[in-house]
Amino acid sequence: MIGRRTLLLGASALVFAGSAVGLSACNGAGGGGAVGEDEMVLGNADAPVTLIEYASSTCSHCAAFHAEVFEELKTNYIDTGRVRYVFREYPTAPAPIAVAGFQLARCGGATSEQYFTRVGELFRQQSAIFATGTMEGVRGKFIEIGAAAGLSEEQVMQCITDEAGAERIRRVVEEGNRQFSITGTPTFVINGQKVTDPSVVTYAGLSRLLDAAGAGAAAN
Repeated sequence: MIGRRTLLLGASALVFAGSAVGLSACNGAGGGGAVGEDEMVLGNADAPVTLIEYASSTCSHCAAFHAEVFEELKTNYIDTGRVRYVFREYPTAPAPIAVAGFQLARCGGATSEQYFTRVGELFRQQSAIFATGTMEGVRGKFIEIGAAAGLSEEQVMQCITDEAGAERIRRVVEEGNRQFSITGTPTFVINGQKVTDPSVVTYAGLSRLLDAAGAGAAAN
């Protein structure tokens, strides 16, 4: 269980530089309930299928999913109104950096589109972020990514040190664990049911599951 103190270290770890960091592997996994007002959502609210992804900005499996599957998912299912997509922030090690990344993605009152663009960039640069080898280097990369999104260094630092963000993520983690006993990321939920089929991380597998869920919703 990730506690409040661990999440709040996301602020201090990036403010005080010099510590070595490494990327811990996340577990490839298979999510639900009502959509909260502070969640990031894409797609038609009345779509017959709701897909929830629990993911971490420091998870290599999540980065691979977004590099290999997400654009097709968005084009063929989200943008066409067939699927409502909900992204839930679930930090994996090193959790402080994952939390700071999510805060950067939300910085400046980001819209959903802005948020997902920034999350995509965090995934794209994930290896480069950790290759810096120090918290100072990670901080520098976050400031660089923020600048490309039109954010000042001051804005970035204010966002990643915002304790309200750590509290928000803690609530997501606790509720996700309570509902679904999450053991790894990414974890997916389709229409309230946690997905255990490992093929969900492939486009072929995910599309098959989404099509089945859509057919089931139409029959009811």
